[in-house]
Amino acid sequence: MQNFTFHNPTKIIFGKDTVPLIGKEAARYGTRALVLSGMGSAKASGVYAKALDALKKNSVSFVEVDGIVSNPVLSKVREAIRIAKHQDTEMIVAIGGGSVLDTAKTVAAGAVVEHDVWDFFLRKETIDSALPVLDILTLAATGSEMNGGAVITNGETQEKFSASSIHMYPKVSILDPTTTFSVSPAYSAFGAVDTVVHLLEPYFNNTASHTTMKDGMIESLIRTIIDTIDEILENPHHYPSRATMMWSATMALNGITSAGYGKTSFPVHMIEHSLSALYNVPHGAGLSIVLSGWLQYMLSTKTEKIAQLGKNCFFIHGTDEMAIAQETIEAVRAWFQSINSPTKLSDYNIAETDIPTIAENALLLSKLWDMQEYSDDEIATVLHFCK
Repeated sequence: MQNFTFHNPTKIIFGKDTVPLIGKEAARYGTRALVLSGMGSAKASGVYAKALDALKKNSVSFVEVDGIVSNPVLSKVREAIRIAKHQDTEMIVAIGGGSVLDTAKTVAAGAVVEHDVWDFFLRKETIDSALPVLDILTLAATGSEMNGGAVITNGETQEKFSASSIHMYPKVSILDPTTTFSVSPAYSAFGAVDTVVHLLEPYFNNTASHTTMKDGMIESLIRTIIDTIDEILENPHHYPSRATMMWSATMALNGITSAGYGKTSFPVHMIEHSLSALYNVPHGAGLSIVLSGWLQYMLSTKTEKIAQLGKNCFFIHGTDEMAIAQETIEAVRAWFQSINSPTKLSDYNIAETDIPTIAENALLLSKLWDMQEYSDDEIATVLHFCK
């Protein structure tokens, strides 16, 4: 493993009946909150009302902004920033999944500056401070509840970019697995895919050697997720499975599983962001499409590591590493298909003739993420394996 410094400032409150604790936690940061939520699922489940009641009981006043969509958009972020500034907001409270949390973090950073918040995503400005963010998570997927990253789509330019800062880590994240009972089978599956890809990107794309312990952590989590999503799809109200999935998603992107890998890259996410930006594909669905093709693209250069994944997560045996690696790719695709997550661009009616446009869009992000090995031609080649 390589040298690393690990620091994660987020306080996690995990378990049943923890939603009302948001009031006491929020009161530590002031008396005026901006409450952000999505398209109504948190309200329908009763989680939202419990949270607002807890804020009131702890003398925290609030203004509400709802309607945050999957693949959250810059226009809603700007709207919320204007409200936060006008109301002299002291904190942001997010109630929802990763889209709501990413919006909350971005609003928190944008509310304390005068320049346009998109400058953070273009790397024109750095995030040096932010309002405190607290959240109640209602979807196990992105890991946004315990990291400092945020992903936002600019609808005007069709760019889905990211920004990150230690200042955007949530102060408190409440993870009550019962809040995910009502998540649809499709989005439960997409969340499992998102979690697995968060684990596999550093697993395959790192600069360290002798990573047996790190690899073992990731492989164990992947095996757990594969088993757990089957249980969730069979019984959505099975608390142990929802709890396992919720904590697995958090662990996948809070820095613990990647610490020691050295410099890592996220090419599958880089390419998927263009699918979401151009076609509004759900993030997890886009990841299963791109990963299916990216693994095939990397077959000859990462044969041994792909085979290792197959041996340790899909229990594939044999002596021919190339054959095992190819069978592993097929096993990954088969798992996606078994949980009804797409594996081809055509599953979303994205034509092969669109590949140059997607590649051109993704190239913008590859430059921002300093992934110079991915030219538009290379990205197009990956996408051809996804058709």
